[in-house]
Amino acid sequence: MDQLIGQIIEKIDVQGLVTQLVAFLPDLLTAVAILIFFWILYSLTRRSARAVLIRAGFHEALVRLLVNSIYRFALIIFGLVMAASQVGINVGAALAGIGVAGIAIGFAAQDSLANTLAGFMIFWDKPFQVGDYITVAKQYGQVQEITMRTTRIRTNQNTYVVIPNKVIIDEVLVNHSKHGEMRIDIAVGIAYKESIPQAREVLLAAVRKLPQVAAQPEPEVAVVELGASSVNLEVRVWIESAADEKPVSVTVLEASKLALDAAGIEIPFPHMQLFLEDIRDQVWNKATRFTGPEGLAAGGQSAARLVPTASHPRT
Repeated sequence: MDQLIGQIIEKIDVQGLVTQLVAFLPDLLTAVAILIFFWILYSLTRRSARAVLIRAGFHEALVRLLVNSIYRFALIIFGLVMAASQVGINVGAALAGIGVAGIAIGFAAQDSLANTLAGFMIFWDKPFQVGDYITVAKQYGQVQEITMRTTRIRTNQNTYVVIPNKVIIDEVLVNHSKHGEMRIDIAVGIAYKESIPQAREVLLAAVRKLPQVAAQPEPEVAVVELGASSVNLEVRVWIESAADEKPVSVTVLEASKLALDAAGIEIPFPHMQLFLEDIRDQVWNKATRFTGPEGLAAGGQSAARLVPTASHPRT
């Protein structure tokens, strides 16, 4: 064994290796220094970059993405490229290989990338924020969390719905909390025979007693449609928070029904009214034009055709 090791050492140009190592050492130390420099640069500028983005109004999740991921990744990649070129690595070929791999990964993860870009747009445009009540993709609830890939809401049934950000960007979104106070419209129908002013007075008196209904702007009742079987009214009330929208809607609807019943105002259900007219006399009068006295005198043949006769079975 010792003899084999000795033969290997004899074949290796130790002096040449030492010479090459000494010549390569400055480039290696320079590459390591470059990496350390960029890491220190990131550590020193990270807090400043976060503070600038937060002052600019960026969402915390977007700030984390930009600083902790994109900014750090960009500095590290730039440092690696400079360090690799310092030690003699063909950076161009490496970047070409990375580019091909990046294209393949992009095709494989295009849905995830689309959701991530949509998340970036949500953070940038700010159509809603955590705590808002929104309706999107046929889902209504309070926003609990916004990530780069998904938005998570809690519904009134206390279910947790996870919606991809790409769906939110592509769908029509309603933010119920954007402007604070909001108006609720409740449809109520009354019969055509009832008095609209009286119904309006009864409904306004009922909804003004509800504690969740705001005093200003004042509630109002408007005629919105003359329906097939009812005069359709709309009870419009204001609330201070979108969180009260669903509870107040059912409360106003119930209070309206009870108030109209107490006042004796009919709330009709959809129905169809049919008018029947007796036309037997008209038919007979027209028939006599063909079977008048002259026709009867002639033998009554035409009249006989109009008079039903009983049929008897043959015996």
